[in-house]
Amino acid sequence: MTDLNTWKAAGDTFRYRGHEIFWRRGGAASSAGAPVLTLIHGFPTASWDFHRIWDVLCERFQVYTLDMIGFGFSAKPRDHAYSILDQADLFEHFWTHQNIQATHLLCHDYGDTVGQELLARHLEGGSSCQLQSVCWLNGGLFPETHRARHVQKLLHSPLGPFISRLMGEAQFRRSFCAVFGAQTRPSQAELDSFWALVRHNQGNLIFHKLIRYMAERRQHRERWVGALQNSPIPMRVIDGLDDPVSGAHMLQRYRQLIESADVIGLEGIGHYPQTEAPDDVLRHFLAFIDQQNAADIG
Repeated sequence: MTDLNTWKAAGDTFRYRGHEIFWRRGGAASSAGAPVLTLIHGFPTASWDFHRIWDVLCERFQVYTLDMIGFGFSAKPRDHAYSILDQADLFEHFWTHQNIQATHLLCHDYGDTVGQELLARHLEGGSSCQLQSVCWLNGGLFPETHRARHVQKLLHSPLGPFISRLMGEAQFRRSFCAVFGAQTRPSQAELDSFWALVRHNQGNLIFHKLIRYMAERRQHRERWVGALQNSPIPMRVIDGLDDPVSGAHMLQRYRQLIESADVIGLEGIGHYPQTEAPDDVLRHFLAFIDQQNAADIG
């Protein structure tokens, strides 16, 4: 486990539309033969969500990640028009900045939706970076199966700005722990770190702006679900089945809508499989990559 201060110290920043963005790189960056992997985090946390699987991934890949604008150690401007489209633009800018021309994606939660937009751009031939595969962790891939928590609904309502101001550490801990598996909830130290990420730059005060992605998912459903259905690249879902937001019910819908669906369900695991069951996520993700490599050789 990489503690939050160590994670931050190992990162760097760049500017995006005048705002400071935190990012990290790890792995065989000097090896031209190592494939690139981009990690895209979820709401309301940050790239540190991947800390339990980072070191192993760095043994196989050139790994890149960042805290999206409004999250983690990145800027959280109060007047910014937060959107999934803007976050996808951020990744396009980042890849260009790093001269990354091809990458695999590992996405979670809100990051799934950003990944769907990037996949749609890939389909249209309008992306600056070629996507090689996508692995989806728990997230709202289909708006009709996304079971928003009560606090998310309140944040999305006209009461949102008021709820954001009221959101304190105790409320965050309670609502956050509720989406984990009964036996895999975060430790006190991890909860402290998750809250620190949220609280950095007073990020809790913009929850009501970040949560607008729920409406975007409905608005762009045809585009983003269509990207899944028409994907020219390999995809796998690794899903914690006990997640009340996007667990077994989401996986069932995925099987219904996606031809030859490649899905892995993790029993007893909730919304954050990469922290709740890191060994299982690594095993199934790396097997997914190995299948692609075998197919390329064959």
